[in-house]
Amino acid sequence: MKPKRILIVGAGHVGLYAALRMSRKLSAREAEVIIVDPQPHMTYQPFLPEAAAGNISPRHAVVPVRRELKRCKIVMGSVTKVEHARKVATVAPVIGPPLELAYDHIIVAPGSVSRTLPIPGLREHAVGFKTIGEAIYLRNHVLDRLDVGAATQDAATRARALTFVFVGGGFAGIEALAEMEDMVRDAINRYYPELKPSDARFVLVEAARRILPEVGPDMGAYTVRQLVARGIDIRLETRLEGCVAGVVKLSDGEEFPADTIVWTAGVKPSPMLDHTDLPRNKRGAITCLPTLQVVDADGNVLDGAWSAGDCAAVPDVTGTPDVNGELPLCSPSAQHAVRQANQLSDNILALLRGRPIKPYHHKHVGSVASLGLHKGVAQVYGIKLRGWPAWFMHRTYHMSRIPSMNRKIRVVADWTLAMFLRREVVSLGGLHDPLDPFVEAAGPMVPVAPPVVKAAPVATKPLVGSAK
Repeated sequence: MKPKRILIVGAGHVGLYAALRMSRKLSAREAEVIIVDPQPHMTYQPFLPEAAAGNISPRHAVVPVRRELKRCKIVMGSVTKVEHARKVATVAPVIGPPLELAYDHIIVAPGSVSRTLPIPGLREHAVGFKTIGEAIYLRNHVLDRLDVGAATQDAATRARALTFVFVGGGFAGIEALAEMEDMVRDAINRYYPELKPSDARFVLVEAARRILPEVGPDMGAYTVRQLVARGIDIRLETRLEGCVAGVVKLSDGEEFPADTIVWTAGVKPSPMLDHTDLPRNKRGAITCLPTLQVVDADGNVLDGAWSAGDCAAVPDVTGTPDVNGELPLCSPSAQHAVRQANQLSDNILALLRGRPIKPYHHKHVGSVASLGLHKGVAQVYGIKLRGWPAWFMHRTYHMSRIPSMNRKIRVVADWTLAMFLRREVVSLGGLHDPLDPFVEAAGPMVPVAPPVVKAAPVATKPLVGSAK
């Protein structure tokens, strides 16, 4: 029999784990696994705050796709269209014309993007915190602002440079804020005699009444107390209303300039889903059964279509149904994404081999969050931890979850070296504009006259019957 073709859209948590599992369990005679993504790596997002703070190398927070998926076919490009009615996906490779890939099964897992709002100035002056590039940029930018603050004698310029605003009180926002504040305070104490730790102002803006809802109200309140004790300005039930020209305007009426605005206020399914014929809910997520098969509004299963992770609406069979009898949806977390990827892979394997498939079943065990070096909060199986034990649990859990032994060893090596060596606090801002020094050295552009194209001689023939 001809091998089945399994197409995976996206090399994130779902895509990479699903491809790993299927490539190990399926023979080449059973199926061909193709994974499409514009990036050559999978980003392990829980490590972005530590990468931004310099606790681990940014390269160790990503997993090279080609190294891990040697038995899969890798296509570097973007899926621009999915026509499941024809079982065909259109792919735009990094170079060359678009191509169509036919498939028997498709796993649609492009993940999510930052959920932004039409706030004046947000697009021009804010940065997200979902990619390794954004984490590297934020680190370099914050350290550069320390250099600006130390060099200037103008109080207003210094205050603007040393004001750091984080919008969003979920995991991404709290962990990024806490790690960056930790790094800034450490850098000022060690290397910036011109500055005092109190010169740096960190502001958290959160529209809800509490932060870190995943760890429960008690641990959320504890986190607020810890951050306030570190001098961080917490603004609950407050919205960002504008940041035109870098001037932050809050809903409580306060306005102040800031050179650093980090947006972590939620995510939404990838806009790539707009170019598919797959059914979606009001939030824009693909509707799925607990078996992770795509299903339409009438309950009809789309043969060969699967989804999981941030872009999928997967019913949580461990939850309590609402008054309409509908189950809650699994939260868009790495904990669910990794386990959904494994169950999805096993279901495709079972289907190919004529065995029954199973629903995804995982009771959320809890959550852990880092609040900087040696600080954290956790609620796991109802047990609440804080401080060093929670921080240690955070590191241990995520070290065990990141794919490949190569990355596990490198991350542990980074942490071990950090116990004996001081944190690196050098800005490599030149990474973002690497051509500027060479362009400056080359001098002004010399105008070049366009080449003169001579007309080719026109061959003539004597007129037939012309007069002599």
